[in-house]
Amino acid sequence: MNLNLLSGSAGGGSMWTLIIIYALIFVGIYFILIRPKSKKSKQEQELRNSLQIGDEITTIGGIVGRVIAIREEADEIVLETGSEKTKMVFKRWAISTVNSDKDKTAEKTDKTEKKGFFGRKKKNAEENPVEK
Repeated sequence: MNLNLLSGSAGGGSMWTLIIIYALIFVGIYFILIRPKSKKSKQEQELRNSLQIGDEITTIGGIVGRVIAIREEADEIVLETGSEKTKMVFKRWAISTVNSDKDKTAEKTDKTEKKGFFGRKKKNAEENPVEK
């Protein structure tokens, strides 16, 4: 009779172990799959909401053009594309990337220090010329 009580408590312990394993799997799936996707969708929504007239964009269909009008009430943008200046209307959700020159110039002006393998600042030839 005592053996049955001991085996029952061991079975309860394995049940908690199983629940903990399932919880760890769920947490792992959340951090690997769900959280990055939600972060990416927030970034895409921010990109679409920060559009300005004159930005060059690429749609999800691969059409490249310049934004000439934004219709907030209909959630649409008007693109001008091609050498004939063809105008097309797209929904805002169809924007894939913004290829604006404004972003490229901001990246060029933001210089970061080059660091070596151990986190030390690299010495440039211009800063420290070597005399022979």
